[in-house]
Amino acid sequence: MKEHILRVFRTYGVQLILGAAAIPVGLAVGVMDAVFGRVLLAITAFRDGHALQMIPFLAAAGAVIAFAYQKFGGRSSKGMNLIFEVGHGRAESIPLRLIPFIAVSTWLTHLFGGSAGREGVAVQIGAAFSNWAGRKLPIKNSGHVFLVTGMAAGFAGLFGTPMAAVFFAMEVLTAGALEYQALLPAAVAAYTASTTSRFLGLEKFEAAITADLNLNLSVMVRLLALGIIFGIVGGAFAWGLKTMKGKLADVLGQPVVRIVFTGVILSIALLLLHRGRYAGLGTNLITAGLSGGKIYVYDWVAKFIFTIVTLSAGFQGGEVTPLFSIGASLGAVLAPLFGMSASFGAALGYTAVFSGATNTFLAPVMIGAEVFGFEKLPYFFIACAAAYAVNMDKSIYALQKILASGRPISPTRM
Repeated sequence: MKEHILRVFRTYGVQLILGAAAIPVGLAVGVMDAVFGRVLLAITAFRDGHALQMIPFLAAAGAVIAFAYQKFGGRSSKGMNLIFEVGHGRAESIPLRLIPFIAVSTWLTHLFGGSAGREGVAVQIGAAFSNWAGRKLPIKNSGHVFLVTGMAAGFAGLFGTPMAAVFFAMEVLTAGALEYQALLPAAVAAYTASTTSRFLGLEKFEAAITADLNLNLSVMVRLLALGIIFGIVGGAFAWGLKTMKGKLADVLGQPVVRIVFTGVILSIALLLLHRGRYAGLGTNLITAGLSGGKIYVYDWVAKFIFTIVTLSAGFQGGEVTPLFSIGASLGAVLAPLFGMSASFGAALGYTAVFSGATNTFLAPVMIGAEVFGFEKLPYFFIACAAAYAVNMDKSIYALQKILASGRPISPTRM
């Protein structure tokens, strides 16, 4: 009896310690997310107002980024791959220098017009800091648990979607499996980080849309059809990103040369096509798609290509917000063909293309609920289920594992 009580106490005592330790981690990551996010928004606003002056210098900014990583970055240059290596036990730690490197290089990318996202920065910031803190706890496997915890905190602090952040962190390392051991600290850290960053002035993106369709058999079929299209596009993005990275590395092996050469081409193309419409995060396309603004039928294709080329060249940021942009602009174009409003189709694409590109299911569904309203969750569930089913296990995260035959194995996709 005494041994049983001690065992129960140890089990729940460890959970309490992890949960309590997640609070300061969430606070710290929330502060870092707020600083990063607010500076990024200011940079974006400045670039949008001076596109003709800033975008021509994208190649020069790229040279600074590539040289700094090559000279001083060390293992930080692996970026998200390093996060996955630690998550899968192939590496032990993440250097804290990764945090300033990824933040500053992403600011430079966006200041001069690179088509990139921001979630990769937030996840890397959270994972690096939390893993460092977790390894100091005298608890078995605390470093791994706090890696997942930090990923959730980073995502939640930036996007203000703590439930989606927890699911994303728990399911992204290994597709088909959830890191339940990290559930409590991840949830605590995610809500703490989200609350902290909102308190510090980083606003959450939300949009009011109307789902004026009853969920009958006809609507379900249309949602499935749209989900399949979104999943194919998301999977194609993941395949294209991996393929382009390999091709550019083969043709232009020296990182500085690669990023400068590609940066010149990007600058010219970005200015020729609507003077920077496809630069940066792509929030302009998201807003247009959700609010009935001007969306060209080729917007999603342009954003698709510009983002792949930008990230393949070596510019920093992330993929998720551009994926939201691609999905929203594609959904706005397709929705009328399926008897839906453009704004509702944009919301479906916002979530389902993300699902198809990241090989995740629960996180995109919760993103839809937290951004567009929980009453629309069934619609997102169906569209994301279809997208997840048809993406052929492709993922923007090259080291994501796939659960097959009950065992995690290294992916052979793409």
